[in-house]
Amino acid sequence: MLKAIIFDLGNVIVPFDFRRAYARLEPLCKFSTEEIRSRLRATGLVQRFETGQVEEHRFVDEFSAALELKISYEEFCDLWSSIFLPEPLISEALLESLARRYPLLLLSNTNPIHIAMVRANYPLLRHFRHAVLSHEVGAAKPSPKIYQEAVRKAGCEPGECFFTDDIELYVEAARAFGIQAVQFQSEAQIERELRDRGAL
Repeated sequence: MLKAIIFDLGNVIVPFDFRRAYARLEPLCKFSTEEIRSRLRATGLVQRFETGQVEEHRFVDEFSAALELKISYEEFCDLWSSIFLPEPLISEALLESLARRYPLLLLSNTNPIHIAMVRANYPLLRHFRHAVLSHEVGAAKPSPKIYQEAVRKAGCEPGECFFTDDIELYVEAARAFGIQAVQFQSEAQIERELRDRGAL
């Protein structure tokens, strides 16, 4: 029996595409998109940011230094958040229906800049009772620590939680923790999965 429903955020609730940010970065620095990716990977900066090891202004400073970028903090936040597309992948009607019967939780590898933008621009997130965010937990999927925190906030056993994520590795890690988990494909697929479990 389900007692809580957990959704990943990016490319499950809200679609995103990092190419949008890279396209805006290219004219501002001397590196191609591939070079931008390579230089950022070498720093490990994004992973450190998403696990709470770097605060926002230091992140922007280190990011700018890695790409020899001249940009204000506000300009950077706007550029960095341009990855998100306007139309959610899950309808508010479904979330509202589920939230009447279950606690809904977000479980996301994210950072303070992105989550602030998402909360400001996607009002459907008000249906979520809790948010388990990697930069606050100090661990990112697929670490067991972040699933443990999600289950703790859900207030039930792992097997009483349903979770969906677009990344197979994160789904497998959730299953290893005992959570009922499926890889996200579409809203219709999630409705079927929840109906099969008696949640709809």
